[in-house]
Amino acid sequence: MRIRQWNENRNAWTITLSFLIMLCSLSVASAQGKPAKQAESTAYNFVAGTQAIGGRYQFTKDPMLVEAANAILMLGSNTIKFSLAPDKTEPLRPRSLTEYARDASSVKRVLKMPFRYYLLWVYPFSTEGNRFQPDSLPNEYQEIYDLTCHLLKTYNKTEKTFYLGNWEGDWHLTHTNPDNVPTNKEIRDMIAWVNIRQKAVDAAKRDTPHDHVQVYYYLEVNRVVDAIKGKLRLTNTVLPHTPVDFVSYSSYDALDDNTGSQLIRSLDYISSKLPPKKGIIGKRVFIGEYGFPARWYSPQEQNVRSCRVLSTALAWGCPFALYWELYNNEVEDGKQVGFWMIDDKQVKQPIYETHRRFYAWAQRYLANFNQKQRRSPTREEFGKAAVTWLDQTPNSPSEGFWRNLISPLLLPAL
Repeated sequence: MRIRQWNENRNAWTITLSFLIMLCSLSVASAQGKPAKQAESTAYNFVAGTQAIGGRYQFTKDPMLVEAANAILMLGSNTIKFSLAPDKTEPLRPRSLTEYARDASSVKRVLKMPFRYYLLWVYPFSTEGNRFQPDSLPNEYQEIYDLTCHLLKTYNKTEKTFYLGNWEGDWHLTHTNPDNVPTNKEIRDMIAWVNIRQKAVDAAKRDTPHDHVQVYYYLEVNRVVDAIKGKLRLTNTVLPHTPVDFVSYSSYDALDDNTGSQLIRSLDYISSKLPPKKGIIGKRVFIGEYGFPARWYSPQEQNVRSCRVLSTALAWGCPFALYWELYNNEVEDGKQVGFWMIDDKQVKQPIYETHRRFYAWAQRYLANFNQKQRRSPTREEFGKAAVTWLDQTPNSPSEGFWRNLISPLLLPAL
């Protein structure tokens, strides 16, 4: 069934609305005696987020990335994740990551939007077909270095933070075969690949004067339960030898356990293998993907299970927990698999409404906390309050289920 397309002027209204929201936030911050540029309602990291990668449908004439970014802004989020890869709708044929970030109109539009946190999949164009091999490392380094310099210079003093990383790295190591046993050479090559990328980010930050903008590097892992069982995976063979800033966990292998204990074990295990990193405070493991497709879960189940994951992430201290995703990206046998917040009929699912209400609650919580305490809440304070809210919200785990599970272990003061 076709759905009436959004008005073509919607983008202008979206930008105007976002600007007005920011102005209101700035006014509140000014009234509380805070510098306007530190308006917490736009800068605070609320942990919960979503992503715009490979959507299989859309509803406007905008480029897919721009449409999805506008929808995420309207949801209330200041965080977005997308792939810095050429879009077939773009006439540009870039030769490097920097060229694409600099010249692709859709990417430029999204990077100028009032998001504060950007998580980007980055794979150098010059290493395509030869990735992870020793002779490709100089090109890997140069493209990541140049991109980091570009972001630091272009978005200097914008308060934006960029996280450059990869898609599910264990599939790179095992060639997407869960039964594959990687060779020692493959493990060494993966260690070298991760280290050269982190080295490029660190060097670019050292060489580029910048202020109120930040770039980090992350490694994404996805077969952590295998690693706990002793199989050769990124977490137990590569991560201990790499000084990465952060680790992203594409967490589907830990989501079958409906009690959430496996997810906590996996987060703890990753953290135990992560070398310390000077200058970064707090937990450095986040959930880069989680989701429950509509093909196997009702909208209500999708929402309840997602609330449990988000609660775990907040309680454990994850910097982010990113729901996969805004629009579904998988089609099997001609049917949408249903990794979505908004389905292919433009129907907003319960998980969309949960995120919308969560962001509205978080804005109110932050404003009230700032007014009473004259400071921003710590990550722990926000996490406790957020878990309580999720535990009480409609369609979330009932009867304090999630609070009862995690409170004794993680939140003794909840």
